[in-house]
Amino acid sequence: MNNQQDHLSSLREIRGIMEKSTKFMSLSGLSGVFAGIFAILGAMVAYFHLNYGEVKYDEFYRVLPHQQGSNALTFIIADALIVLALALIGAFFLSRKKARKMKVSFWNPSAKRMLLHLFIPLITGGAIIVMLLLQNQLNFIPSFTLIFYGLGLVSASKYSSGEILYLGIFEIITGLFSILIPGYDLYFWMFGFGILHIIYGSLMYFRYER
Repeated sequence: MNNQQDHLSSLREIRGIMEKSTKFMSLSGLSGVFAGIFAILGAMVAYFHLNYGEVKYDEFYRVLPHQQGSNALTFIIADALIVLALALIGAFFLSRKKARKMKVSFWNPSAKRMLLHLFIPLITGGAIIVMLLLQNQLNFIPSFTLIFYGLGLVSASKYSSGEILYLGIFEIITGLFSILIPGYDLYFWMFGFGILHIIYGSLMYFRYER
C-alpha cells in the first residue's frame, strides 16, 4: 500500500515538473494590475481630448472634417502606443523579478511559445486595424482590438496559467458587446483593457505571488 502511494506521489511530482517546464509561469500578476491602471488613465485622457474637441462623425462613423479627424487619430494612436509601451515595460521588469525569485529562466522555450501564439492573432488584428485606419473606417477598431487581443490570450493560454484563458474569453465577449452597443466603445475599451486586467492581475498576485 505504501509503495503504491509512493509511486502515485512520484508520478504527481513528475507531472508537476513537466507542466512547469511547458508553461510560462513567470508572468507577474502585478504587471496585469499596472497594465489595467495605464489603460484606464489612457482611456480617460482620450475621452477628455475627444470630448473637448467635439469630434463629429458621418453616417459611416468616419471622422469629420478631414483635418479634425487626422488630429484626433494621431492623438489616439499616440495615446494607445504610450499605454502599450508602459504596460510592456512594466510586464517585463515585474515578470523578470518574479522569475528571479522563483529561480527560473525568464526567457525560456515556454515564454517563446507563449509569445508566438499570442502575437499571431495580435499581428493579424493589427493588420486589419491599419487597413481600416487607412480607409478612415473607425467604427469597429476599438472592438477589434479587444477581440483579437482576447483571441491572442486564448491561444497563448496553453503555455501559461489557466487564468489567461478566462481573461481572453472575457476580452472577446467585451469586444462583441461593444459591436452590439455602438457609441460606448471607449467605455468597453476601458473595461476590457483596464478593469479586467486589474481583476486578473489581482487574482494572480494573491493566488500565486503573495
